[in-house]
Amino acid sequence: MLRPAPLSRRSHITPTGLGLVLLALLPLAFLVVFFALPVGGMLLRGLRPEGTWDLSAVPEVLGRARTLRVVIFTVSMAGAGTVLSLLLGVPLAHVLYRLAFPGRGLVRAVVVMPFVLPTVVVGVMFRSLLAPSGLLGWLGLDGHWVVILAAFVFFNLAVVVRTVGGMWEGLDRRAEESAAALGARPWQVWRTVTLPALAPALISAGTLVFLFCSTAFGVVLTLGGLRYGTVETEIYLLTTQFLDLQGAAVLSLLQLGAVVMMLAVAARTRTRREQALQRGGARSAPRPVRRSDLPVLLVAGAVVALVLLPVSSLVVRSLQAGGGWSLRHYTALADPDASQALRVSVTTAMENSLRTAVDATVIAMVLGVSVAVLVSRRPRRAGARRLVALLDGAFMLPLGISAVTVGFGFLITLDRPPLDLRTSPVLVPIAQAMVALPLVVRTLAPVLRSVDPRLRQAAAALGANPLRAAWTVEAPVLVRPLLAATGFAFAVSLGEFGATAFLARPDRPTVPVVIYELISRPGADNLGMALAAATLLSLVTVTVMGLVERLRVHAVGAF
Repeated sequence: MLRPAPLSRRSHITPTGLGLVLLALLPLAFLVVFFALPVGGMLLRGLRPEGTWDLSAVPEVLGRARTLRVVIFTVSMAGAGTVLSLLLGVPLAHVLYRLAFPGRGLVRAVVVMPFVLPTVVVGVMFRSLLAPSGLLGWLGLDGHWVVILAAFVFFNLAVVVRTVGGMWEGLDRRAEESAAALGARPWQVWRTVTLPALAPALISAGTLVFLFCSTAFGVVLTLGGLRYGTVETEIYLLTTQFLDLQGAAVLSLLQLGAVVMMLAVAARTRTRREQALQRGGARSAPRPVRRSDLPVLLVAGAVVALVLLPVSSLVVRSLQAGGGWSLRHYTALADPDASQALRVSVTTAMENSLRTAVDATVIAMVLGVSVAVLVSRRPRRAGARRLVALLDGAFMLPLGISAVTVGFGFLITLDRPPLDLRTSPVLVPIAQAMVALPLVVRTLAPVLRSVDPRLRQAAAALGANPLRAAWTVEAPVLVRPLLAATGFAFAVSLGEFGATAFLARPDRPTVPVVIYELISRPGADNLGMALAAATLLSLVTVTVMGLVERLRVHAVGAF
């Protein structure tokens, strides 16, 4: 009479549990081989230089005055960028997701545009805007840390607007209306009802923005030069300029610990908030604009103008040559001899970028869908829930670990059979897929978590196997997020610069690498070609995202 219990437990985990275990094998193997192994190899090379542990470099590196300055600058700039992004993004999210007005879709597209731009392009934009000959050159901010902060806000504003606006749009208005009916003023309604409800989105957005700011590479390298550096750029300089692998390993370890701690705290806080959150079953329709909305509309209009200013400056300056309007910089992009900084033409580099981004997107989507399915499940056992949370955090680590560390780790670990890939062109799309993978998971997992598990149980009760039940219930709601995740993965891959700068072969550079090579060389023609190349790369990236949005809208009608 005591034997059936183990059999029932075994039958409980067999079909679904075994399927999830098998589903986890491929992404886990990818994470171990192409993330844990390179990062671990980089750390071991620095901390075991002669085959034995040498931890004397840890206090020496952490005690350097320059290290302290770099850490303080990184934390302060990331914190300031996060606060400003939230302060400017929340009013904009209110306007774009709670109010109805003509052209709302176009304004949304404008706000999202900076996030899909390559980071090195964002750096070039602000250099062209604030250079002595630029539109805002009279401010005298060229080379100032304020420019880096402005670029952080410009790049990450879309994260706040999309994350907070998406949740704000789905909130049940009845709680706010009840508070107002009981005599609460608008500010009291916001503080006591709306703000607590938006807390999970604010925490998620703030965490992502802080990670993006603290690990920004292309923006800081382009705008900060040698005067201002973050932990990310310091790892790059220690690795490439000084060959100080011990110093780079210590900073990478410091960065890893900080990222793990921050993700753990944010996940715990977000989970507690989400457990108390009560959301409406349907999205609230946006209401018409009222006179009381004028202050927030003014703030939103100013933010949109600030977003458009760097973009306009980039386009205008790319069309100027010899004191007048000209397409000379654009025609020079097809000539590999137009600059000594080029080994191939920019058009060839664009072909390389597109081909590599397609490969990276395919890899990121295959792995991202698998991971999203895994981390969206809610097991009954506490141990299984902890394992799912651990997997979720593990696949978020590439967001906060230096792409420079990963790229250099590829070179020093994947150099012998059976993984002798150092000279293989496949390394670049793999590295880009590793960067895009967390964004794919973060786009898909919340959608899958929102699906009521009872629907899958009902499909299974009607005779569908676990795979068929999951497909029937989840496939319809995944169409839009899948297209959005594909677009984001492609845009991130197209503009990835940190790891690609290490891995791209000289005869197969990507456009971000070529742009950085151009702006690193003196001369007006090199700068003009960099501006033209940045404009074209921006146009390609935004066009792709626009097509994805159109396909996303049409796909909804298919279900």
